[in-house]
Amino acid sequence: MSSSSTAPSEAGRSGKEWLTHWDPENEETWDNRLAWKTLWITTFALFLAFVAWFLPSALIPKLNPLGYSFSSTQLYWMAAMPGLSAGLFRLLWMVLPPIMGTRKMVALTSLLLVFSTVGWGVRVQEPTAPYWELMVLAFLAGIGGGAFSGFMPSTSYFFPKRKQGTALGLQAGLGNFGVSAVQLLTPYLIGFSWLAFFGSTQSISMPGKPAQDVWYQNAAFVWIPLMVLAAILAWTMLKSVPIKANIKQQFDIFGNRDTWLMTLLYIMTFGTFSGLAAQFGLLMADLYGIGNEDIVRGTGAEAVVLIEGYAVPDVVKYVFLGPLVGAGARVVFAPLTDRMGGAIWTLISGIGLVVSIAFTIPALSPDTTSAATLDSGFNQFLWGMLAIFLFTGIGNASTFKQMPMIFEKRQAGGVIGWTAAIAAFGPFFFGVGVTTLGPTVFYVIGIVWAVMCVAITWMRYARPGAPKKS
Repeated sequence: MSSSSTAPSEAGRSGKEWLTHWDPENEETWDNRLAWKTLWITTFALFLAFVAWFLPSALIPKLNPLGYSFSSTQLYWMAAMPGLSAGLFRLLWMVLPPIMGTRKMVALTSLLLVFSTVGWGVRVQEPTAPYWELMVLAFLAGIGGGAFSGFMPSTSYFFPKRKQGTALGLQAGLGNFGVSAVQLLTPYLIGFSWLAFFGSTQSISMPGKPAQDVWYQNAAFVWIPLMVLAAILAWTMLKSVPIKANIKQQFDIFGNRDTWLMTLLYIMTFGTFSGLAAQFGLLMADLYGIGNEDIVRGTGAEAVVLIEGYAVPDVVKYVFLGPLVGAGARVVFAPLTDRMGGAIWTLISGIGLVVSIAFTIPALSPDTTSAATLDSGFNQFLWGMLAIFLFTGIGNASTFKQMPMIFEKRQAGGVIGWTAAIAAFGPFFFGVGVTTLGPTVFYVIGIVWAVMCVAITWMRYARPGAPKKS
């Protein structure tokens, strides 16, 4: 039996939930079917967790058109709050897999997602909620992000090392699709009056367009039955691996310098992905849409487009593309990391980020002299952002291949949870950085960070004879 697994009797755990003598590295005893069933159920739950986490990012850019009157700074802070709370919740969730087990953790988490989702569905219907209340709802949405640091390590217990790149890449990538799904489907769901079983109709106005009736509560309420279903599936169909590790034992990862180096690399990849995904819509609106006073004057039905011939982009039609590209890259490149190793793809990710961020920076200062220059700048901004998402997705897959190769099984789960926790602060730091430093300066810092990570990857993990070839 593997040193990282133990019988339930040894761990004080009994009953049908707990597996006995579980060792994925032993082909004769490993239950392939159970491992993949666990992966698909937890991935479904993780998808919904990301939906709950990024639901505010789909709604916040529309709060003022719905009748609220928040400043740009208030909106950036609101969009940043789920990232702050997700990072804090991940510090908790990272220690739960050995303590609670996969079954209880996934079921309970899925039920917790309902609270913030219901709250947003209620509060978008009338522009009467105080700012602090929406900030609380944004904070609670971070539970969905916190789940990642529990779900991923627990799934790693079920697969041998040679398959963990594919398994974790699929789970993380398909889970990440929850970000693009909530952002893609929101503009369609809000138009279906027959879905609005609860709540009232809202009226929304965009510059140069007539007011239209919408039902923004649909964007939240439609996910609640699926969250309840995920909890039922987890409780009735999942098992738990009795990993023997208390909280104190799990903290020994901090004595390993590779823990800190991989944290820097994962900030570059998932920190960038989550930060951009949360703030993409607001940044687009502020630079090329309703938030740019050089382009649009006024709000709501009274708004006027100042640049003749320029079509102000409706951010909800574009905002889902970035997370979709990033999540798709994570899924597609995960099997390649199993074949070629993770470090080489982390290296490619870092170099790609340097180039794509540099390409995007000129578009962060829109030229408002004409419709043609605005259109050109918007296209450069959009394609540059999509390239950034692409390379973050590649890096998300490759770093999760590296960690099980660098660390022994029990530590690998803890490192995955820790790095994911720190990177989950991405939306918070992105919102604070853009607000305080401005987009251009913040993106330049991103280039410097990526260059540092490329150097670390090459020297420690990728070069011939690297100390930790992975």
